[in-house]
Amino acid sequence: MTSTYLPPALGESVHEVFYPDVQTTVNLFAIHLRSVGSDWNYPAHEHPQYELNYVTEGVQHMTVNGQLYAQKAGELLLIPPGSIHSSQSQNGQGFTYFCMHFDIDDQLFLSLLARIKQVLFHSDSPVTLKIEPVLQKLMNSANENTASNTMVQRMQLQSAVFELFGHLWEAVSHEAAHLFTEGYERIELAHQIRNRLQGLVSQQFKQGHESDTHYGIDDIAAELGISSSHCNRVFKQVFGQSPRVVLSEMVLHEAKVLLGNPKLSVQSIAAMLGYRDIAHFSRQFKRWSGMSPSRYRQEQPAVQ
Repeated sequence: MTSTYLPPALGESVHEVFYPDVQTTVNLFAIHLRSVGSDWNYPAHEHPQYELNYVTEGVQHMTVNGQLYAQKAGELLLIPPGSIHSSQSQNGQGFTYFCMHFDIDDQLFLSLLARIKQVLFHSDSPVTLKIEPVLQKLMNSANENTASNTMVQRMQLQSAVFELFGHLWEAVSHEAAHLFTEGYERIELAHQIRNRLQGLVSQQFKQGHESDTHYGIDDIAAELGISSSHCNRVFKQVFGQSPRVVLSEMVLHEAKVLLGNPKLSVQSIAAMLGYRDIAHFSRQFKRWSGMSPSRYRQEQPAVQ
């Protein structure tokens, strides 16, 4: 476990800009490029991840939740988790496709994807046009010699996948803006609220200021020109949790990182997170995690 960022003492900074924290986990499964024959028939199945399926040659007949799609070369399928789907070749012709399964813990991204009910994206779709170059990069990596460069290829693969997600986010955002204008505006507003919550953790708490009874959410709403009730309602519609709960999760994450550093006392950690009273911090931490800060520290490996 690594030590969290510790800001300079107040008055030392001439200028600084805080960027949003990146705490996204992406899991990739069964990435493959496959050519199949005229008798290809993959039975109906489902999985808990998204599937991205791109045909490079021929035509794939994919049935998703009872709907048949004739997916031509250059077309993309984005199959949601839990969808029952099967794949067949037709008319005595094989085809070639690239496939990857993924899950991601970015709730904003998942919320946006869930709003897109479209499964098949044609070759001239903005979504396909945006991510096709990255898909080509991923497919080309399979042709490279991996015997002596396994780690290099792994890093290149991860880099390309995050690039793909960036383009997918941009393309799907525009798609959502056309199809669900009001809903997309709520998503963007919720994202702004979440970024400000991250800033609250990074700046207010770490500078040793104890939060007020509203945890700064009233101030965030005022900055965005909305009421506190609207702030809470929009945020919960998108993320399924209130801003206060998400803020508590952010503070808990910071507390766990700090507790992983044996050079910091529990009392100093409590002060860094804005608690003037170590007992209050201990009660809050136990309520969030089910154990005291001291017990949590004992169960974690020490930072070298």
